[in-house]
Parts: sequence; C-alpha cells; structure tokens
Amino acid sequence: MSDTPLPEPLLDDDQLDRLDDFLASERVSEDALDLIGTHGFLVALAVSPREVPPATWVAELFQGEPSFTDDGERESILGLLEQLRHNAIVALEQGLLPELPFELSLDDISPEETPIGDWCAGFMEGVFLDEPGWFEEDEEAAATLLLPFMALSGLFDDEPDMAEFTTDTARLEGLVRQLPELVLDLYLHYRVPPETPKPMPRKKKPTGRRKGGKR
Repeated sequence: MSDTPLPEPLLDDDQLDRLDDFLASERVSEDALDLIGTHGFLVALAVSPREVPPATWVAELFQGEPSFTDDGERESILGLLEQLRHNAIVALEQGLLPELPFELSLDDISPEETPIGDWCAGFMEGVFLDEPGWFEEDEEAAATLLLPFMALSGLFDDEPDMAEFTTDTARLEGLVRQLPELVLDLYLHYRVPPETPKPMPRKKKPTGRRKGGKR
C-alpha cells in the first residue's frame, strides 16, 4: 500500500454543484471565471505570499457585480468561495494534497483545451493579482516553481522561451500528474518559513585569576 495520502477535497460535491450552477448562470458576467478557473484562482490565493483583500479578489473573479437574488444568496455564494480558499490553506498547512476537480491526464489533448488548462489559467489569474508579492523575494525561484502552471495554462504559448517546454507532451503529462504536489511545494516555499538553526550555547570562560585582578 502507498503511504501517499489521498487528495483532500476542498468542497463537497453538492457545494461544487451549487457554485457551478451560479457561475454558469446569466446572472454572472460572461468574462467571469467558471468553476474550474475559480477553483484554481482560489487555490492560488491560498498559496499567495501576501493576503489579497476579499473585495479585490471577488471583483476580479466575477469581473463585475453578479445579480444576486437577495442578500442570502450573496452570503451563501461568497461564503462557499471563502470556504474553498480557507480549506485549501488548512489542507496545505497540514501537508495534505488538494483534490483537483479533473482527471490528472491530458490524454494527448493540448492543455488549453482541457479543464487542466482552465484550472492553471485561473491559478495564474490569482498570481497576477499580486505579482510583486510572488516575485520580489526570489524572482528566479518563483519563476521555476510557477513554470508548470504557466506552461499548462496556455497563457504563455507565444513566448519563445516557453515553446520547447510546451511541445514536450511527455513532460507536460508528468507535470499534470504532479500538480497537487507542485501546489504543496509552492505553499511550503511561500507560507512555511525555513527552520533557523538553534543558537549554539556560549562557551563558559574558564575560572581563574583575572588579569590585573584577584580571584
């Protein structure tokens, strides 16, 4: 038996269906993220090195104010979004892998034509909300850790440096299988400070006659 823990669902099926129905409805802007993109977006916010104010990320996710039927629906939908983000933080803090809402396989299909690409594009939208926070500490390390999400998102296919990476189908398949682990790696990099070595105890000075003094 494998010691690898099962991925942790961030919402149950009924909650995901509730969000999916709302995000796919005509009461939400056509430019808003769908359920898969929203999931990736909120997982990115769970990893983000700095807290993004809810008003900022809600406006970005919906691309405008949805037509909520009443305050109860507004509270319910926004509550589910925050719950997904919070559950991601709790799972990652415990070293658990987040369950992603799709099969971890491309099946020889281009990433941007699959839910995998949509999820990674949503994840990168979360990164774009606070690029300085993600890159200012160690730009090279951040770029390396985010490269799989960038490659699978389809948002960077026109960049020359990405072409060799995105045309390697076997490599992309490997990254897809590792996505939950890659999310945890990012969380550990940004949210868990490295252990600092314990200070060495000071050596005791030998007792004896001090220079110019008495015992």
